Amino acid sequence: MSGLKQHLWIPGLVLMGVMAGPCCAQADQSQSAPAAASPAQASTVGQSAGPVTGQVPSTPGPANATIQTPPPTDEEIGDSLSARRAYQSAITAYQKIQNPSAEVWNKMGIAYQMMFNQKDAERCYANSLKKDPRNPQVLNNMATIYDAQKEYGTAEHYYRKALRIDPKAAIILRNLGSNYLSQHKFSRGEMCFQQAMAIDPTVFDAHSGVSVENPSSVQDRGAMHYYMARSCVSAGMQDCAIQNLRLALNEGFTNPKKIAADSSFATLRPLPAFQLLIAAQSSQ
Repeated sequence: MSGLKQHLWIPGLVLMGVMAGPCCAQADQSQSAPAAASPAQASTVGQSAGPVTGQVPSTPGPANATIQTPPPTDEEIGDSLSARRAYQSAITAYQKIQNPSAEVWNKMGIAYQMMFNQKDAERCYANSLKKDPRNPQVLNNMATIYDAQKEYGTAEHYYRKALRIDPKAAIILRNLGSNYLSQHKFSRGEMCFQQAMAIDPTVFDAHSGVSVENPSSVQDRGAMHYYMARSCVSAGMQDCAIQNLRLALNEGFTNPKKIAADSSFATLRPLPAFQLLIAAQSSQ
């Protein structure tokens, strides 16, 4: 989705993977410019540097023969600017397009959202859905707008609608899991996390999605990390589990006694890193 401010776990319960369409994954292969992929997804925006015009020698043919490459389109210029995080300039380029496609409206929405302009982002996603109402990436992006506004029920509706179209979209499952935790539906959130990791074990990594901040309480962030730790254990990712347990402890959601009593973490108990974590927290 439905690029962009890209990092792993920022302060906020809902880490919303904003997804771009397939065309956004790379520049038109017919252009001569080098690709410059964006770092992050769900399902993510990865856009190439804009193509450039110029002349290249033709072969075979006379030595002075040239082939003129076409100038970049407004959409390609916008993609290049978005990849460089020049979002306002990218929007200006996209706005020059006559009768924008659903994909262009989605890209504009992403650019607005990365500037925390939720109102215009929502407008663009709505226009995209008018042209392509069954695009799961744009449905996911629209859901992230409602999550950011803490309208969790509406956001859940859009996530679930997107998953009916693409039930194997790991980043949408991740987002729905975070949404459930926002509503304190912990078992549902954990189930979504586990399903997402079964599809893509790297779904929580920095490169797997574009994240935007949705402020929430420290307690809710602690809950998110605790249930992520349990999901990591289920996936056999012990380092991931210990890292998230540390965050859950630091944010006051849990304590060493509760962790020791949770059978989900039984496989971690022999590990020195886990023992050190528990010992350090117990001594505080």
